[in-house]
Amino acid sequence: ASVSEPAQKCCTENIQPFLTSILEELMGPISSGFTEVRSLFDKEVNEIIQDFQKTNDITRLKENVDQLMTLPFNSVKMEPCYLKVNLLQELLQDLKSRFKVYHIDFVIQRTQNFMQELMENAVYTFEQLFSPSCQADSAKVATTIEKVKLRVLK
Repeated sequence: ASVSEPAQKCCTENIQPFLTSILEELMGPISSGFTEVRSLFDKEVNEIIQDFQKTNDITRLKENVDQLMTLPFNSVKMEPCYLKVNLLQELLQDLKSRFKVYHIDFVIQRTQNFMQELMENAVYTFEQLFSPSCQADSAKVATTIEKVKLRVLK
């Protein structure tokens, strides 16, 4: 009871007025990282479509889809996504001194984990939606891949 009133006053005066601006600052790099994940998925699926249109090879298509499933674990390809979030390091330094925010690396690592999880979900959903169509008419496969990609991105 004796701590409640001073703690509420402290939060109301020293933290609450800054929350909106802090969240806006943090969301810039986070949004940018997730946008990069989306772009990477889009680019990889477009490459699968282009390769299939050139080769018209169903076996190679299946190999490319299998390779897409490893995308979330491909640190080289995911690196540009992760780098976007590393900008949080600089932003959080200011918060660390002003609000005693510690474990900055943990915040960045968790965000990167969520990005990897999002990519895992995207490629899994893609595979699940596309698999039944793999045996379809090869003339329609590229169109089907595009439709599935758009559905996943939605």
